[in-house]
Amino acid sequence: MSKNKVLQPNFKASFLLPKYWLTWLSVFILYSISWFPYKWQLFLGRLLGRLFLKIGGSRKEVASRNLQLCFPDKTDQQHQQMLKKNFENTGIALFETGMGWWWPDWRIKRKVKVKGLEHLEQAKHDGKKIFLLGMHYLTVELNCRGMGCNNPMVVFYRPHNNELMEYFQFRGRGRSNKYMLDKRDVKGLIDALADGETCVYLPDQDYGRKRSLFVPFFAVKETATTTGTLIFARQPDVLSFMIIPTRNDDNSGYTIEITPALDNFPTDNDKNDLIRVNQALEKAIMQKPEQYMWLHRRFKTRPNKDDPSLYK
Repeated sequence: MSKNKVLQPNFKASFLLPKYWLTWLSVFILYSISWFPYKWQLFLGRLLGRLFLKIGGSRKEVASRNLQLCFPDKTDQQHQQMLKKNFENTGIALFETGMGWWWPDWRIKRKVKVKGLEHLEQAKHDGKKIFLLGMHYLTVELNCRGMGCNNPMVVFYRPHNNELMEYFQFRGRGRSNKYMLDKRDVKGLIDALADGETCVYLPDQDYGRKRSLFVPFFAVKETATTTGTLIFARQPDVLSFMIIPTRNDDNSGYTIEITPALDNFPTDNDKNDLIRVNQALEKAIMQKPEQYMWLHRRFKTRPNKDDPSLYK
């Protein structure tokens, strides 16, 4: 599939209408801050995250509940410490979005280091297709660029509801990579794999009851887990790898780790395969749990429709 087959959002005259003025202001501020010194942005991001935490709202409640569900053995004080660090990283992630969308390649390459590229090179040498399994680390916007600078990818994504923001988001996320596909375009990703493109898929969110099985994720024994992973992993000659994007503790930049291919994956047992995927995700998330996107309602779909919500 060539890039021109992907429906790219084009600039519209309607973007100049008053209803988009606040979006323009937001983009201008984010763009301007993206050129601040890197450590200034980290500092400002932590401050912003603490402000988000004080304001509270539904996202704070969701993140807090997720931490309680996933780590029931931790104390309330430990949950609060994790929540605080997570919101600080959420604030930083906002500015990392600006870096990821507008930084030039040379600056991205200076900050992002990729470990494990030899696994992909060997797979290509052996005539295999490359399927990367990622997770919603908060650093994903910037690290998507970092990975693209080393090995351009085809990426699944969810279009933004705001058309002007989608215009910037598509172009920002697409820099240094091949092209992006709507998350519902299953055939598009299958075609990309067949074409030998490196494809990335994030199976760690709740995509609903359809095409999901309920398997453990952290301490939640029945978590809706997409079977979409297996659709792609079962394509001919495909090898599946984990890709783990984190920010370094010393604020020096970012490390993307590519693990060796999952051995004997997938099998003919969907449930066991998805248990393996979730276990691999848990291991990856625990490298830097404060940098994971706990703000998503990961456990909103219950095994039975009449089961009570875990978020009430």
